[in-house]
Amino acid sequence: MPKLPLISGKELVKVFAKVGYEIDHQTGSHVILRQKDAPHRRLTIPNHNEIAKGTLRAIIREAGLTREEFFEIQEK
Repeated sequence: MPKLPLISGKELVKVFAKVGYEIDHQTGSHVILRQKDAPHRRLTIPNHNEIAKGTLRAIIREAGLTREEFFEIQEK
């Protein structure tokens, strides 16, 4: 299984936009994404230059994705 990439908050927002998330609002340095279709999940993405690996792993899990699915989406 490949290692999680070093990714910025801005890049992560773009990855989740590919699977139906859109920016709901921003509070400080955190971007809140909302899923367009049911189940309307909300994700909080820190808008940092580099997201910690544990934080990235938790965000992927909250989105209902596996690591493999995340890598496939990121490569598109």
